[in-house]
Amino acid sequence: MKPFIHPDFMLANDYARELYHGSAESLPILDYHCHLDPKMIAENHQFRNLAEIWLGGDHYKWRAMRGNGIAEEYITGSKADYEKFEAWAATVPYTMRNPLYHWTHLELSRIFGINTILKPETAREIYEACTEMLQTEDFRAQALLKKCNVEVVCTTDDPVDSLEYHRQIAAQGLRTKVYPAWRPDKLLAIDDPSLYLIYIGRLAKAAEMEIHSYRDLLDALRKRQAFFAELGCRLSDHGLDNFYAEDYTEREVEQCFARLLAGQSLLLDEAQKYKSVLLHDLAVMDAERGWVQQYHISVIRNNCTRMFRAIGPDTGFDAILEVNCSVAGHRFFDRLDKEGKLAKTILYSLNPKDNEVLATMAYTFNDGSTPGKMQLGAAWWFLDQEDGICKQLNAISSMGLLSRFVGMLTDSRSFLSYPRHEYFRRILCNLLGEDLEAGKLPPSELDFLKQMVADICYYNAKHYFEF
Repeated sequence: MKPFIHPDFMLANDYARELYHGSAESLPILDYHCHLDPKMIAENHQFRNLAEIWLGGDHYKWRAMRGNGIAEEYITGSKADYEKFEAWAATVPYTMRNPLYHWTHLELSRIFGINTILKPETAREIYEACTEMLQTEDFRAQALLKKCNVEVVCTTDDPVDSLEYHRQIAAQGLRTKVYPAWRPDKLLAIDDPSLYLIYIGRLAKAAEMEIHSYRDLLDALRKRQAFFAELGCRLSDHGLDNFYAEDYTEREVEQCFARLLAGQSLLLDEAQKYKSVLLHDLAVMDAERGWVQQYHISVIRNNCTRMFRAIGPDTGFDAILEVNCSVAGHRFFDRLDKEGKLAKTILYSLNPKDNEVLATMAYTFNDGSTPGKMQLGAAWWFLDQEDGICKQLNAISSMGLLSRFVGMLTDSRSFLSYPRHEYFRRILCNLLGEDLEAGKLPPSELDFLKQMVADICYYNAKHYFEF
């Protein structure tokens, strides 16, 4: 019997197989949005065992384990590494039809060459075999990037970050290029003025200047963007609940900033105006730099107060948010377009209902200057699974040009997540293969479709981001 992860996994017909094996399979990976730790890359981290590399920081697995009735001490608590791995192995059979089941076995197969199904009976042998491999040079952080054929990694970095590890990486001359990406979310986190004031102080120190006014703030941010650009940054990323596009005056903005510096909270309408001007000015800076900007919306974070207080953010307690993004989004981008300051833009939503809204929003502002200048981004987070990926591909196909899509990203903290690109590529090729078999696409154009697959999986992103 052939293994579960076999060469034609998820490829249902000959067209799909030809598209995947003849076009997508061997292409390098451009991971233009991820959360890998640059320190681990710079120091070529060696993982002590399979639990560290596979379970550490992986809130997808943590959510599944909690749903399977696993106590927190076996997830983020004090239990020994192998006990945590045993708890994960006991959960894996119950993840069937969740993408974790596919990801788990793709990662075992592609990274470690293990095609055994993970379950309680096989946990010990898999753990010991993988842990032994992780002690070798071939499975350290940098080698894993090479093994997965990763050409570019863009990490996620705050404007106040020193980027010291990016400097170290650049000096090492790695085959995989590692660039910072600008993530200024804390600039909009104004709910707690005392914390905001601390952050502004950190920004002032990083920019080596004093910040006494909103104009000073923008000057400090421009200095930090110049610093990021020196180390190859060419993307920004914004995690938002929704777009902000209220009207404001210069006087109102300065008054809002003065109140924040005084440790005073803003009223709701003041906060909306402040976020609107800051988001706009950040977008203008992106356009002036020639950077690509990314917007991730419709997420509500840290919803379990008890667990947020116990173990902090990014631990598996976020969810899909319901917002009306259309009105504010169109106002936001129209203002930039009228000023001639609209950068290349990728739009993501955690809510699948927004796919068509964002796809049509993007194409409202395409201006012929760049193929796919504005576009709907890849299926994100909870949507990074077969159904979510197909819905995103169908939305961008129906409302725009799938052929100009810049493809997949990992959005992951794990060095083992790169088979998710393979997962996406197989789904893409199977979707097109089904259309070919059904007569919805002409088999005579198979060569064009093979190039289209290669473009989506690699070349479009290479040209779009100018890697």
